[in-house]
Amino acid sequence: MTGLAKILSIAGSDPSGGAGAQGDLKTFSALGCYGMAALSALTAQNTLGVQAVQAVSADFVALQIEAIFADINVDAVKIGMIGATKNVEAIATQLRRFAAKNVVFDPVLVASGGHNLGGAKLAAPMREKLFPLTRLVTPNLIESALLAGGRMPENPGEMRAIALRLHALGAPAVLVKGGHLPDGEALDLLYDGADFTEFSAPRVDTRNTHGTGCMLSAAIAARLGQGAELKQAIADAKKFLSAALVAGKSLEIGAGHGPPQPFFALWGDR
Repeated sequence: MTGLAKILSIAGSDPSGGAGAQGDLKTFSALGCYGMAALSALTAQNTLGVQAVQAVSADFVALQIEAIFADINVDAVKIGMIGATKNVEAIATQLRRFAAKNVVFDPVLVASGGHNLGGAKLAAPMREKLFPLTRLVTPNLIESALLAGGRMPENPGEMRAIALRLHALGAPAVLVKGGHLPDGEALDLLYDGADFTEFSAPRVDTRNTHGTGCMLSAAIAARLGQGAELKQAIADAKKFLSAALVAGKSLEIGAGHGPPQPFFALWGDR
């Protein structure tokens, strides 16, 4: 890849700006990429949680993706919230049609506050249609259980087992995000089809964690689009997220869980 990396987010809209397509675009920009977004769902949400969700029609999702690929050389794709079963097929069809590369799939199924964003009914079509098109799948602990059809992993050993299951179900590489483990550092576990690699970072004491999963997967996609190898892209994204959490820990945006600060390089920890 030469020149400015062009990264496409296929995701839901977060009007509060912390997660979803809006959060992805901020992350792409902070990492020096040109960001684009095709909306697959609309949400009414803020720092207090998700109040409502409305899926975008599959035909219109497909048209958005087609418009981008027909005109712009896309270096990487980040898929987030999909919204509806029909949208899975629409997205998969267009990604196959345009031979999309460096696809990072963050399977958003349940909001951190518990709101259902597709849930178990999307798991099977996601595995069947999208897994084979990805370079990396990045579920959190709850999502990994929904996708693998088991209980949520509770320790690093169970994270390894579920990563193996997801790989067997068609994911070329799996990063199980362990941020919700109760103890120790924030641990994410990669299985790339051959080896396990652990990525850990000290936990940041902050309530501003809205959109952290989106930010990590978007940063991985950005670095892949810039030419980084998979393990390096994950390591860089992990460092980026940690710095954004530190920079955003004193932010006061809304009454609930605000976002990390991806533009920390511009103004640092205030």
